[in-house]
Formats: sequence, C-alpha cells, structure tokens
Amino acid sequence: MTRILIVEDESDLANLLQDYLQHHQFATQVIGDGAEAMAAFEQFRPNLVLLDLMLPHKDGLTLCREIRQQSSIPIIMVTAKIEEIDRLLGLELGADDYICKPFSPREVVARVKAVLRRTAAEPLSQVPEQGGLVMDENTLGVTLAGVEIALTAVEFRLLKTLSDDPRRIFSRDQLMDSMYRDHRVVNDRTIDSHINKLRKKLALACPGQEVVHSVYGVGYKFELPHSLHNC
Repeated sequence: MTRILIVEDESDLANLLQDYLQHHQFATQVIGDGAEAMAAFEQFRPNLVLLDLMLPHKDGLTLCREIRQQSSIPIIMVTAKIEEIDRLLGLELGADDYICKPFSPREVVARVKAVLRRTAAEPLSQVPEQGGLVMDENTLGVTLAGVEIALTAVEFRLLKTLSDDPRRIFSRDQLMDSMYRDHRVVNDRTIDSHINKLRKKLALACPGQEVVHSVYGVGYKFELPHSLHNC
C-alpha cells in the first residue's frame, strides 16, 4: 500500500486529509511538529510527503531540504502563504508540487495521484549492483542475494558509503560525515551501534557470513562473500 506522510500542525485539516487519503486506499501517518518529522520519515518510509510550510519548531522548507539530502521521493508543499517568492523557493528546494490553502481535500488527493503517476514513470535512481547488492535511493530499498532488507535512512547511507568503495577501510569520522549531513557531534558508540544493527539486518541474507568487516584500530570496510550462493 502506498504510504503518505502528512506533516501538518492544524489537526482538523490533517485528520480531514488523512480520512480522504485512506478512503482512496493510501496508508497515512500524521505528524504535527516539524521537529519530529524526520524521525517519522525514516521510520514510516513514505512514498510521498504532504509537507506544510509553517510548522512549529522546524519549518517546511528546512524539512524539504533535509529530505532531499537523503531521498528523491515526491514532496507536495502545502501553505497559506501565496507569495511568489515562497512558491519558487519551495520548488527550488526540490518540492514536486505546491498547494495553497484553502483547498479541497479532493484536489489534494488528485494532486497526490498525479505526482505519484508522474514520478513512477521516471526511471528509478539505483546504486549499481555490487555482486548481488542492489540499492534504490528513491525508496531506500536494499536487496542482497535476492533478499529484501529494510533499512533506516541512516543505515542506508552507511551501507551506501561502504559499498560504493568495496574493501576500502573507512574511519568512524568518515562514516559519521556520510551518515549525518548536518555535521552533528556523534560519539564512536553511536557509529558502532549503527554498524551492529546493519550487520544483523544483512545477516538475514547471508547468515553466518560477515559483510561489514571490522579493522581493529582503524574502522570498517565492506566486502561481500566470494560466493553469494553460500548465503
């Protein structure tokens, strides 16, 4: 089922949109606080985001920029501000469409369907296959040895960094820069925790075989087993 993340702080409007979208067979999740939106985005893994411009604690333009740093999924901006500068700024940040309040919920559903049809017709952006590993940046989908692996956005970026340059040893600082593009301060234990979670998920496809290797005192490297038939 296609998943729609509704980021809207007006609860009545958010509930109305949710009802209409669910009636049209979309799965939905509502977030009313901008500060909670990215966590919801990474956990819910939506196929499209309805993103209000004016939100508490973090505005829609900032969220649009953050989503675009890690995904190209469709974003429809929703706002009561109709000035042309806001419209252009929203689209320049990577929004796929723009709806001004007040609007009909039917119009929103129609726009959602139109944007999904348009983006579905575009070729998916995939990381080239690495000997049995396929990664899709549009959906954060990962397949290893024919087995689908569900990763968070941070885990996806971590695996992509490692697999883009197999057998290269990455330090924790280098992995930190690739995982957190806002340059937040993260300690080594956090990196190791993400590595452990990633290993457990990859083990679903290759039980008993290591894909992400530790290099003592240096960091980590990615290397697939010589034969994926053993996975």
